Amino acid sequence: YVFIIQKGYQESETGPESSVITKVKGVTRSRDKIWDVAEYIKPPEGGSVFSIITRIEVTRSQTLSTCPESMKARNATCHSDSDCAAGKMDMLGNGERTGRCIPYYYGNGTTCEIMAWCPVEDAAAVSEYLGKMTPQFTILIKNNIHFPRFRFSKGNVRDEQDGYLRKCSFNETTDLYCPIFKLGFIVKQAGENFTELAEKGGVLGVIINWNCNLDLPDSECNPRYSFRRLDPKRIQASSGYNYRFAKYYQCNGTSTRTLIKAYGIRIDVIVHGQVGPTLARGREVQPDPHHH
Repeated sequence: YVFIIQKGYQESETGPESSVITKVKGVTRSRDKIWDVAEYIKPPEGGSVFSIITRIEVTRSQTLSTCPESMKARNATCHSDSDCAAGKMDMLGNGERTGRCIPYYYGNGTTCEIMAWCPVEDAAAVSEYLGKMTPQFTILIKNNIHFPRFRFSKGNVRDEQDGYLRKCSFNETTDLYCPIFKLGFIVKQAGENFTELAEKGGVLGVIINWNCNLDLPDSECNPRYSFRRLDPKRIQASSGYNYRFAKYYQCNGTSTRTLIKAYGIRIDVIVHGQVGPTLARGREVQPDPHHH
């Protein structure tokens, strides 16, 4: 019953212990400057989740002062000072109201004056595209897995004594153990248009699958890669990917900052795996070659 019905001699293990290390290389340019790895990769540590900035909206020379609230903020428009309660802060706005109703940055409108980082983003942001050379960026994805029950470990990089990684690129047939992918390749494999993705941002999954039969030689246990978009492209409210950060400096003794809204392609490296069937004591017991 145990051996034939339940196949008790066959064990399996899912969900390997896994580590992922990533490294991106490449340079690109926007209208005004050259961007290298230190600037367009967030975060810089090289983990399993990272983003590559492809477009920015820049608001330069913001200082802590007073200015008109953004037209996009709730109840920001006003007709008189009585419409702007002093001290009020809208959590979806940009600052604290001073109690004055003042002319907007452009046009004939008026909004409530606020104490904030001025000018506000919606009034002064300038868009810059970084995606010209981005498809050529290379991404190294090192993955090591371990199945503790079977004391089995393996990595996705070929033993690199001859400098193999410095001159190879991924090919499923000829270079399976060279996990260096061009960003354009990943986007294409996920079925996406690069220009559209770079404009609004998005999240792509690089899925690594290790499904192995440990009755076979180690060389038969190989990684399989697949690529797909993870954010819901057709749902407007939850598609795309962007975030904000600021760079601070002193200008004539005044604390000043450049605000950057960054759109980018976020990469999530996801590792799955299963080993088995194999013999009950793992890889210590070899099967009888005459037993079928």
